Amino acid sequence: MSRVVKKSLTVREVETLPDGKYSDGNNLMLTIKSGGRSRSWSVRYTDADTGRRRQMGIGSTRIITLKEAREKAVKILSLVYHGIDPITQRKKEHRERIAKAAASMSFKEVALRYIEEHKGQWKDKKGAATWRNSLQNHVFPAIGKKAVCEVSDDDVFQILNKIWRDITETATRIRGRIEKIFDYAKAHGWYEHNNPARWNGHLEPRLPQASKIKDVQHYRAVHYDQIEKVMSILESMPGVPAKAVRFNCLTVLRPGVVRATPWSEIDLDNKLWSIPAHRMKMKRAHTVPLTDSAISILKSLLPLRDRGNGDWVFPGQRIGKTLSDVAISEALHEAAATKDVTVHGLRSTFRDWVSEKTDFSPEVAEMALAHEIKNKVEAAYRRGDLLEKRRGLMEAWDEFCTGR
Repeated sequence: MSRVVKKSLTVREVETLPDGKYSDGNNLMLTIKSGGRSRSWSVRYTDADTGRRRQMGIGSTRIITLKEAREKAVKILSLVYHGIDPITQRKKEHRERIAKAAASMSFKEVALRYIEEHKGQWKDKKGAATWRNSLQNHVFPAIGKKAVCEVSDDDVFQILNKIWRDITETATRIRGRIEKIFDYAKAHGWYEHNNPARWNGHLEPRLPQASKIKDVQHYRAVHYDQIEKVMSILESMPGVPAKAVRFNCLTVLRPGVVRATPWSEIDLDNKLWSIPAHRMKMKRAHTVPLTDSAISILKSLLPLRDRGNGDWVFPGQRIGKTLSDVAISEALHEAAATKDVTVHGLRSTFRDWVSEKTDFSPEVAEMALAHEIKNKVEAAYRRGDLLEKRRGLMEAWDEFCTGR
């Protein structure tokens, strides 16, 4: 770039001069770069307190005209003359504008803005609605209308303390959501304090660990004494939903994973179901040994594969879509003659049966359920998937469920 050329500029020159630095007087500088594509104004001055030379950008020539740039230069030099650093003053005014905006922005407004801006990155299409509903039910009534900058540590603690022991899992999710919202507010300059929903060293000493709360709300389950009867009724019922419930019971995985099973994961010859990591809650690939009853269910569904249902093992009523959670829930409710049970609860049915009616080790049962191994030493020691031991367990479970 060429040296600074000192001259009084014209409007035409501002638009046409080549790359370089040009002085217009009153310390106003025009900098032209990138073959003329970048043309911007700045003002040079000396800080009265430190004696340091500084340069303050005031905008592009596309926005600031020559006349406006000269007026701004005069104002900046006037501040310097009165002992005020223009850059420091601009930062102060910016902070004041943010504070003014924060003072008028409620926690609810910030929360809804966060949800709207982040919903596109959530895999669960219902994620935004879930966030809104949980906040509406448990958070907005307390602090929704309060200015986000005025929400205190105690406000957040009181919200969580009311629900922490009764709906622990939901409460932990709400805490995480509040924490993300305040991180978002801090990033925008709307909240200046430490995050009031942070866990480590803040809420952790005041609230019991979720994993140690005894009154955990479990999914309602069919008692294992009733499972043979329920499975028999399901076998007599027509339709894909009843088959899906039976398969869910025999494989003891989460219903969402079962409903979205593609045929590409099924190996009928080797009686294996191989699920990739991205479909599992713990983000680890999982292999399920399939029993004869499970294979029989799958083979009965093969004719549906060639009827425009895509690659789904359990197709829904709409072409190309999977079975809905409502459909399988209704099938189970009909078979159990009660709505007071859930498909997810079949996992608890299985776990109770293993503990109370068999000699299989808890480790094998936990592996069958694809649970996380929380003990790091145990996790490192037991690197295998115990496939053959799990196959024996699942065959015993099959016999118990079917009475065969």
